[in-house]
Amino acid sequence: MTNYTKLPAILLLADGTVFYGKAAGKIGTTTGEICFNTGMTGYQEIFTDPSYFGQIMVTTNSHIGNYGIHADEIESDSIKIAGLVCKNYNIVYSRKQAKESIQDYFQNDNLVAISDIDTRALVRHIRDKGAMNAIISSEITDLEELKQKLAEVPSMEGLELSSKVSTKEPYFYGNPNASLKVAALDLGIKKNILRNFEARDIYVQVFPAKTTFAEMEKFNPDGYFISNGPGDPSVMPYAVETIKTILAADKPLFGICLGHQLLAESNGIGTMKMFNGHRGLNHPVKNIIKDHCEVTSQNHGFGVVPDEVRNSDKVEITHVNLNDKSIEGIRVKGKKAFSVQYHPESSPGPHDSRYLFDDFVDVMTGKLVW
Repeated sequence: MTNYTKLPAILLLADGTVFYGKAAGKIGTTTGEICFNTGMTGYQEIFTDPSYFGQIMVTTNSHIGNYGIHADEIESDSIKIAGLVCKNYNIVYSRKQAKESIQDYFQNDNLVAISDIDTRALVRHIRDKGAMNAIISSEITDLEELKQKLAEVPSMEGLELSSKVSTKEPYFYGNPNASLKVAALDLGIKKNILRNFEARDIYVQVFPAKTTFAEMEKFNPDGYFISNGPGDPSVMPYAVETIKTILAADKPLFGICLGHQLLAESNGIGTMKMFNGHRGLNHPVKNIIKDHCEVTSQNHGFGVVPDEVRNSDKVEITHVNLNDKSIEGIRVKGKKAFSVQYHPESSPGPHDSRYLFDDFVDVMTGKLVW
């Protein structure tokens, strides 16, 4: 096991609030927009979710690292969060299947973290003040120097990040002899989305973020998928143009999270930066088409503008968040296109929404129309 010494570390927020804790992971300095996730499990999936690229994660569960690190429990090929803030940092783990400790994992992937923080107080502060940039350092103790570095960090609003985490080359996933084929636009796709496609006898070709419809169409897919991902959807005209072309060709289309926001943008509906965002495994959503409720997994700091959705003559609302009435799902009138803001592929997490992958199959095979 890698040696670990609890050196002092500092967390500084953009509004000047300071928290003192202990160094975890790599000794160093990191910056990003601070956010929190309320999930009780799944820290490794959170660390590797590309949608968290550029963000410092606060975990509200009091113990992190207690069940170690397992190679299969990843959503991408590396850690994507910019840094971690936690209360109890557990290097000793109890699970026999784990291959390494969280400290080894963080050091190997160069992640800077801070522990021994009062995360309840921190989350209450973020809830009241909203999302903001932050800096963690276990090497710089001068607050004025940290403030200067933090002032140089750009706001998440206006940042295009998907092209930074997207695959550089197309690749295939699943059985080449599957009954259906899907072209997936990778804006930060999670592995469990691909696993859900494979489980439904779908062969997927995953394309880089800026791939055109014409290039994807060469795969001769039965449908198109627009993935989740990081950053501001309002500064992604390349993806909006691709979606508009898919809609014009009247092809089946399914979008998740960022894909949902971009489907809205392609229909003239604006998106917005949320005060705090939704991140956790326990968000209640109502499917108003099927008249049932789902407990969902969510991770997004941007959303569609509710009034613009309600006033649109191009889309209809399919899902609504029961906590704040935000729009969680839409489908395009007269088209074979639909999307949801949350994550039906969640793992770990609730499986209430897995039916959406089945709905996509039914759309591609003509069994489901609206």
